[in-house]
Amino acid sequence: MEDFVGPQVRKQSADHHETVRCGDVEIGDGRFTVIAGPCAIESLDQALLTARVVKEAGAKIFRACLFKPRTSPYSFQGMGADGIPILEAVRAETGLLLEAEVLSLAHLELLHDHVDMLRVGARGMRNYELLKEVGRTRKPLILKRSMSATLDEFLSAAEYVLMSGNRNVVLCERGIRTFTTYTRNTLDILAVPALKELTYLPVIVDPSHSAGRASLVGPASKAALAVGADGILIEVHPNPAAALSDGEQSLSPPAFLSLMTELKALAAAMGKEV
Repeated sequence: MEDFVGPQVRKQSADHHETVRCGDVEIGDGRFTVIAGPCAIESLDQALLTARVVKEAGAKIFRACLFKPRTSPYSFQGMGADGIPILEAVRAETGLLLEAEVLSLAHLELLHDHVDMLRVGARGMRNYELLKEVGRTRKPLILKRSMSATLDEFLSAAEYVLMSGNRNVVLCERGIRTFTTYTRNTLDILAVPALKELTYLPVIVDPSHSAGRASLVGPASKAALAVGADGILIEVHPNPAAALSDGEQSLSPPAFLSLMTELKALAAAMGKEV
C-alpha cells in the first residue's frame, strides 16, 4: 500500500465509493461510462462524423479537445479557440456532453463555459497551480496519471483539486513509461483496484494512450472493465490514417462499434451497465 493518502481522497470505510455527475451522466456505482472522440478536433466534418458514431454506439460523453500537448513543437497542437463553434455545433446536433483538456489557466478560462467536463492530462498532473484553479471551478474533472507518477504522487495531485473545493474528480490510469517499446506505454492495470482500495473516487482507463496501437485498444478496454474500472476514455477517428494526431491508436468507426458491442456483453455478464 502506498505511503501517502491525503485526507481529501482517503476512503472513510471499505465500502465508501462516490459517483461524479457530469450533466445527466453519473460516473461510478456500477456503471461503465464511455467517453469517446478524436484525439483532437480537426474540422467541423470530422467532429460531427465522429460524434454521430460514438453516440450511436452508446458513448455518453464526447472527447472534444481543442488544445493538444505534443512532444514536438512542429506537430499539430489543436485548433484552439477557433474550434469553439465546432463544439457548439456538436452539442446542438447530438446533445452529447463535451469533455476537453486544459493545459493552462488561459485554456481553463476559455473553455470553462463551453464544455461539461475538464481534463488535466498526464503532463499537467504536476501543474499544481492549474490543479488549484480547476478545483475552484467545481466543474467535473478527469485527472490523468503522469507517465512516471507513483500512486501516492497521483493521489497527491488529486488532493490539490479536492482541497480547493472540487470533489468531482475522476482518476484516469493511462499507462506508465517502462522499458517496453512495442506499446506506447505500459497499462498499469492493477492501479485500478489499488486506487479503489485507497480512495472513494471513480477510476477510468485510457486504453488508447496505454496501447499506442489500435489493435491493442480493444483488449485494454475489456481488461479495464474486467478489473473494475468505472469507464474508459478512448480515441475514435473517422479516418485514422489521415488523423493529424494519434491516428495509429485511434479506432475507426466500425472498430469502435464492434468494441462497444463486446463491452456491453461483458458488462452485462458482470452485472454492470454501459
